Amino acid sequence: MMKMKQKRGSSTVMNWITAFVVFFIFFLIHHISINTKISINNSSSSASTLTMSTKNYQGIITSQPIYLKIIQKQPTYEEHNQSKPKPNQFIINCDTSHHRYDLCALNSTTTLDPTNSTIYVWDPQTSSLTILHKIRPYPRKWENFTMARIKELTIVTTSTQIGCQIQHQAPALVFSAGGYTGNLFHDFNDGFIPLFVTIRSAFPSGAFPILVVSKCQEWWLRKYAELLRQFSPYPIISLDNDSRTHCFPSTTTIGLISHGYMTINPTLLPNSDSFLDFRMLVGSAYDSTKTSHQASSTSSGRPRLVLASRKGGSRVILNQAEVVLLAKEVGFEVSLFEPSEHTSLKQAYKLINSSHVMVGVHGAALTHSLFLRPNKSILIQVVPIGIDWLAETCFGKSARDMGLEYMEYKIIANESSLMDKYGEDHLVLKDPKAVMKDNWSNTKDIYLNDQSVRVDLVRFRRYLKSAYNKAKGFMDEL
Repeated sequence: MMKMKQKRGSSTVMNWITAFVVFFIFFLIHHISINTKISINNSSSSASTLTMSTKNYQGIITSQPIYLKIIQKQPTYEEHNQSKPKPNQFIINCDTSHHRYDLCALNSTTTLDPTNSTIYVWDPQTSSLTILHKIRPYPRKWENFTMARIKELTIVTTSTQIGCQIQHQAPALVFSAGGYTGNLFHDFNDGFIPLFVTIRSAFPSGAFPILVVSKCQEWWLRKYAELLRQFSPYPIISLDNDSRTHCFPSTTTIGLISHGYMTINPTLLPNSDSFLDFRMLVGSAYDSTKTSHQASSTSSGRPRLVLASRKGGSRVILNQAEVVLLAKEVGFEVSLFEPSEHTSLKQAYKLINSSHVMVGVHGAALTHSLFLRPNKSILIQVVPIGIDWLAETCFGKSARDMGLEYMEYKIIANESSLMDKYGEDHLVLKDPKAVMKDNWSNTKDIYLNDQSVRVDLVRFRRYLKSAYNKAKGFMDEL
């Protein structure tokens, strides 16, 4: 009898233990399931950081912490401590930690409804909890007045299959071509360079995404048709003009990654792509002869210098005719390049890629220096007073990253038109840093928009002579 009671007691204990183990395993599986669908990894230490990170564009994040992975921190301005993108298992993975951009990766079947700028993320287990996140996919997050003009997109989780009019087999990359688009510098700095970085980050194996673009204007599509084809062979979907619902089978990426002004940091990319790789892509778009890395010779046998000529009231070379004559005296064949918004990039590429030296005052036209031959060309940037940092950041660094010989001709006070307006003893000329004091309005209004240059021909001859000798060396290497 005693043995039977002991057996029954042991059986009862075993049943309780078994039930507890089953319950624990069920709980663990359920917990893992939820966290592998959509999770949160908030590196911010307080709720105030969340508000700070999202208030610039009034992003909405629901208070359900377990369903949305959002990385938030306050990085350094140039974001040197970014880590390489890593594969993740979360359905919604949004990174709002960067100074320049936000980025979301949606790792499930998605449906895009352009009529309400909403992307639905299918999650069959989200029965009662709906996640809502908003993003403006343009890499100038720090500029509130610019971001206010960028279309805001809404990401919503749903357990209901949304009706689909067009089914795609490739993943989507969603971004805006708004903001400063139309200015050649910004078209590349805020558009095509971040697009290159994002594709090489999100699709390192070489897959092509479908580009989904807001502010996708016809002139933009025409002007950059050859370049856009290098990023994707698929027809571009316009968020502004398309009313059909589009379904994508796998990862949808929203936003563009920027490493900084005209910069690509190879250490942040899975395959260590560099600015030179971006230049190779540009060459693939516009070089019909496929000789973009060979030094070319002119019909005269002299190296060619292309002078980027500005029109209007600012940063004009006031003695341009004398500069052209001087360049010819030094030994160059000289071509004037006067770009406008209607300039064919293919024709511009043909001229500049066949030149040995490019000269120009700091401005958007120097973005065409991307067309110079890497390791076989020279860029001379004429730098007006007060904009040394801009000159280096926008064109100096990228020129060196591309393998160009880079020369800066920094004008002095008597070469600036500001001398006539303010006099040589004015603070504007004697201490530009004190005038600017991190005040962009002063930089723009005085040093960019109200200054032209009269080049000192004696000083400038030395720069041209040095460039000529280097160009002849490139030609002799043939």
